[in-house]
Amino acid sequence: MNYIGSKYSLMEFLKNTIEDVTGYNNGEGHTFADLFAGTGIVGSTYKEIGYDIISNDIQYYSYVINKHLIENIPVMDASIFDYLNSLEGIEGFIYNNYCAGSGSERNYFTDINGKKCDAIRTALEVMLKKGDIDQSVYFYFLASLINSIDKYANTASVYGAFLKHIKKTAQKDFKLELLPVISGKKGKVYNEDINKLIKKISGDILYLDPPYNTRQYCANYHVLETIARYDSPVLRGKTGLREYASQKSLFCSKRTVNDVFEDLISNADFKYIFLSYNNEGLMSMNTIKNIMSKYGKYTFYIQNYRRFKADSDKNRQISSSTTKEYIHCLIKDL
Repeated sequence: MNYIGSKYSLMEFLKNTIEDVTGYNNGEGHTFADLFAGTGIVGSTYKEIGYDIISNDIQYYSYVINKHLIENIPVMDASIFDYLNSLEGIEGFIYNNYCAGSGSERNYFTDINGKKCDAIRTALEVMLKKGDIDQSVYFYFLASLINSIDKYANTASVYGAFLKHIKKTAQKDFKLELLPVISGKKGKVYNEDINKLIKKISGDILYLDPPYNTRQYCANYHVLETIARYDSPVLRGKTGLREYASQKSLFCSKRTVNDVFEDLISNADFKYIFLSYNNEGLMSMNTIKNIMSKYGKYTFYIQNYRRFKADSDKNRQISSSTTKEYIHCLIKDL
């Protein structure tokens, strides 16, 4: 997925930094917590290395993806794959609310693809309730559906708005593609407020990748949230936003971010803490340094990083095509 804040292109930088600070060259006997997990690239990478993984995200679609990537281990039963891909589309919640042909006036997916998404999503729920599939297979295919349908979305990248005309990638007929099954130990995945969860867990390495700015993930990915939950929410406005007050992150507010960050660091029972943040974030370099330095030995690493773009340059007031990505490191006094 083309995801805001994805660390896919920064994984070597992150891995090298963590190994340099911790001295760990494999995960044997160590616990790694990825608590703003997003699409799970960091947690699944460290699962493959051999770490015990704790994963968390307040967004349910992210929880679903990580339930598969972190908790499922080879070999997974994929026997329903052909059946799901062969289903005829139905007029369900996705078609009725996110496809123009339904009269919703929203253009997130073509009518065909919206109906196909509804058919697969409905079938998964029915099969789980009937006991035809277990939870592990359910999350395997639901995570794959979320990841797959995103490639056919008629958006500029995020779901804050849809495009007026159907773009080429969105015109293609939807096909379900399976996510990989990650080798390693079965981890544990949560769907909680990180500042509450941190008081209940412990480990060796804590990796933090919070939102950097005021853009709320719950608004930018609300359609994927609805596909994941399939809870027929009341939608509002031109873009069909679901109610998301309970998922708003305090890390997205200049007024609250400093306090909530210090609360997180102070309650973390982890020897090594790593924070990804860039030079344009709500917290300043000095703020991060001052907070983390209170709790142990602090240092940082830096690398240039290509800016995430969800629309064309002509619509953005930007000064550069790159930002500086920092990894702030704390060896905590425990």
